[in-house]
Amino acid sequence: MLALQNEVSSALSYAVSKGFQIHPDAFTMLKGLESDVLKTVQEIIRSKRPSKSAVILVDDIKGLLSPRKDDGPIEQACTVLMDPTTKVTTGEGVEGYTSLFRSRFEKSMRILSQRPDSKRIAKVASVKQSSRNTGSKVESSEKSHHKGNGSTIVAGLLMSRRTKKNGIEIAVDDFTGILSVTAVTEDAKKQSSALAMDQMVMLELEHGKGAPGLTVKNVMTPDIPDHLPNRSKSEVYAVLISDIHVGSKYFMEKEFLQFLDWLSSDDDIVRKIKFLCVGGDLIDGIGIYPNQDKELLEMDAVKQMSHAAHLLAKVPKHIKMLVIPGNHDPGRRALPQPAIPGNDPTDHLYGLSNCTMLGNPSLVNLNGVKLLMFHGQSLDDVIATTPGLSYSRPAEAMKIYLKARHLAPTYGERTPIAPEQEDMMVITEVPDILHSGHVHVTEVQSYRGTLVVNSGAWQSQTKFQQTMGIVPSPGLAIVVNLATLQPFVQDFNQ
Repeated sequence: MLALQNEVSSALSYAVSKGFQIHPDAFTMLKGLESDVLKTVQEIIRSKRPSKSAVILVDDIKGLLSPRKDDGPIEQACTVLMDPTTKVTTGEGVEGYTSLFRSRFEKSMRILSQRPDSKRIAKVASVKQSSRNTGSKVESSEKSHHKGNGSTIVAGLLMSRRTKKNGIEIAVDDFTGILSVTAVTEDAKKQSSALAMDQMVMLELEHGKGAPGLTVKNVMTPDIPDHLPNRSKSEVYAVLISDIHVGSKYFMEKEFLQFLDWLSSDDDIVRKIKFLCVGGDLIDGIGIYPNQDKELLEMDAVKQMSHAAHLLAKVPKHIKMLVIPGNHDPGRRALPQPAIPGNDPTDHLYGLSNCTMLGNPSLVNLNGVKLLMFHGQSLDDVIATTPGLSYSRPAEAMKIYLKARHLAPTYGERTPIAPEQEDMMVITEVPDILHSGHVHVTEVQSYRGTLVVNSGAWQSQTKFQQTMGIVPSPGLAIVVNLATLQPFVQDFNQ
């Protein structure tokens, strides 16, 4: 409730600062919105600027949230913006991983270069040399690295993080060297604790604030900018699902068939559905985890996939399907994953005319809306290494992806990462929607203008999930109106 009050207060302050007033009825409506109140007010003001009216009315809010009308047929435009399938060129050994992390560093630096403070970034080697030369004070030959208070900025990949008596010691590497610094203040320690290992980070440093050597004054991540998302010009819906797990004893086939029947119904919502986005784990696979065979109905992965294709063939042909792999599907396990390999096209997904098979992750444009699909394997590492996160709130963990601008920042934990020449897991383009699965828990949030969706599963609680304390929310489909980016849940558990 407090968060909502702060959000409404921020929206009111913004309107006043722009010379606008909010009608009492409109103010009441804003307080009842599920969408981002501040973003709603910002967009209304932007659309009203040519007008002489400086009062935000109920009709302004309705006009913004109501579907946009289209005189012609409903548009169904789908463009693939990024797919790793044809770009996979795996390197080998140390050289391969050096190329991968150099690519990550360079791509992340291009993102950071859009920030004003990036002009002050000093190389680690330069900062270390200056520190050795001066002893008590950090200086640099490049004056632009420093403000009047003597602070300096470095940027690099987070190599280590250790809790010490006087704070949290973190080390960053920018390929000219590794620099260890200490977060001493409560704010700096909190910011440092929330970082994902191996992610890009920008640190503002100062000298002698409660610890010997350099201390952290401020922590900055690449992060996505606060933005107004793109929207479809026509009222078109996309359905987001993942983790079907065909072949498992726990696959909820009855509920999934109800979902497929609904897609073929004459429901008002269904008539506007033009896209079905499947976020991986179509099947349960074989040998994915110990003693999996005891939980399978079908022991052959090819037959599992054939059954999955048979089910998805029931999706009406006017609905475009986009399918990426997960860690249970055929093909390589390491990220990025090429599209699920095709076998006999007569009984496989490649034989469906309305189905496009993509790699993991993939970025697509649906009627002007950028949708980033990623199965979400690395959520295991993000949740395990970030204080305060849990499997019950996957969207909170997915925000780490956006803050780090990377879909699998941590190397060497549970998520296998291939030594590609290019790091295709960097989020170079800001998505309007980020869609993941993997953890089998449904949650929808908004972060800085991006809709964050974890679409749950179609598998009931497994014994492994019971031991982990994971309570799934299966049998749900997330439907998003691409004209408003308003999501809602369709429940098939009745």
